[in-house]
Amino acid sequence: MSMVKTPDEIEILREAGRRLAVVLNTVIAEVHPGVSTAVLDRIAHDQIVAGGDKAAFLNYKPYGANRPFPATLCVSVNDEVVHGIPNEHPKILADGDIVGIDIGLIHRGLVVDMAKTVAVGTIDRAAQKLLYTTEEALMCGINAAKGGKRIGDIGAAIESYARPLGYGIVEELGGHGVGHYVHEEPYIPNVGTVGKGPKLLPCMVLAIEPMLNEGTRNIELDSDGYTWKTVDGKRSAHFEHTILITDDVPEILTLF
Repeated sequence: MSMVKTPDEIEILREAGRRLAVVLNTVIAEVHPGVSTAVLDRIAHDQIVAGGDKAAFLNYKPYGANRPFPATLCVSVNDEVVHGIPNEHPKILADGDIVGIDIGLIHRGLVVDMAKTVAVGTIDRAAQKLLYTTEEALMCGINAAKGGKRIGDIGAAIESYARPLGYGIVEELGGHGVGHYVHEEPYIPNVGTVGKGPKLLPCMVLAIEPMLNEGTRNIELDSDGYTWKTVDGKRSAHFEHTILITDDVPEILTLF
C-alpha cells in the first residue's frame, strides 16, 4: 500500500480521527482513583463498537510479538512506557498515578492511532512537568513535519526540545506511518538529524509519538511480551496524534 493516501482515503481518515478523539476523551473522563484498567478498556471497546467501528489493537499481532494483543486499549501506568495490557491483570488506579492511554480505531477499513498520558487525581509537580513536556515535544515534532522536509527533522525537533530539560528520550520505539495498517512505513524515531531520512510528501499520514522518561532512556520488555517499562522504575509519559502531511503545517486528524 502507498504511503501517500488518496483524497477519498483522507476523508475517511479525517472522520476516523474525529471518532477516535471522542472515544479517547470519553475514556479519559472516567479516569479517577479506584477505577480499574479493565473498566477503561471495556468503555473504549463499547464506544468504538457503538459507532460501527473496530478496535485496531484488539487481536492485532505486531511484528516480533508471540501472540495477538488481547485488549482494545494500551494502558500504561507510572513506570510503564507503552503497550500495557489493561485486562489480563487489571490495575486499580490510585491518586497520584499517571496513566498513558493509547488507542486505535478502524473506520471503513482505515486506521488512526492516538495516545495521551493523564493524571489520576492529584499528581506532584514533577509528574505535571513530565506530562507537559511530553505533549509539547509531540507538538514540536508535528510542527516540523512539513511536506518537503525529512523524517529526521521530526526526531530532531523532539530531541532538541526534550533533551536539554533532562528527560530520557526512548529510542527503541517511535512513530510510524498509519492508515491501511496499524504500523506502516516510514518509521519515525524520536531523535534525529535535520535533513536526514525519507522525504515527507503531502498526503502521507503519520502517527508521531514521543515517549519521555523521568530518568534514564533505557527500557525493558515485561514478561507479558507487550509492556515496556523504564529500567530504573521512574515514570514515563507518551503522547500521540495521527497527522496528515501538507505543504505547510500538518493537519492533526485526531484533534478533539
